[in-house]
Amino acid sequence: MKTQKSENTKQLIIEKTSTVFNVKGYAGTSINDVMSATGLSKGCIYGNFENKDEIALSVFDYNFGKVTQHMKERILATEDSIERLLVYPHTYKNYFRYPYLQAGCPILNTATEADDTHPSLQKRVQKALDFWKTSLENQIKRGIERNEIKADTNPVEIAVVMISMIEGAFMQAKVNNHMTELNIAMSFLEKMIRNLKA
Repeated sequence: MKTQKSENTKQLIIEKTSTVFNVKGYAGTSINDVMSATGLSKGCIYGNFENKDEIALSVFDYNFGKVTQHMKERILATEDSIERLLVYPHTYKNYFRYPYLQAGCPILNTATEADDTHPSLQKRVQKALDFWKTSLENQIKRGIERNEIKADTNPVEIAVVMISMIEGAFMQAKVNNHMTELNIAMSFLEKMIRNLKA
């Protein structure tokens, strides 16, 4: 029973601090921020996590998992390969509708901070980025096999360009605090995806 209570407390800490870490970043989030967000004492927090690093890693997994689950549900809602790829620009164009994206993309937010300062977090981001890239490549390969996507399409190339456009446009939207560049980029990406149709 104690283990279940501990797991519930851990989950509460992760969920309550998920937005804080995504907005303030790893370095910018203090243990006081964690205490404030959760309403728990320092002793209770450190009784469930060894240190702030462990919380940050768990929070990144949680935030990335929310985005992945959202995409998966929408992708599996259609069989058409082009429509599956269009889930990405449609989601990011309307990111303000989804609480877990409002603070920014967890990959982008964490990558810019963890590249030199936090090796274990950087590895986690690399793994997430590889997962996303492989998922896109597999969707494109599936489309080619089903004759829904042009046979001469390069899955790696399209996956890299899609991720670069999404993350670059998202970054501009957050920096400029408006949607203009994001809408332009996502509309362009939609056209690019539709042009892959066999």
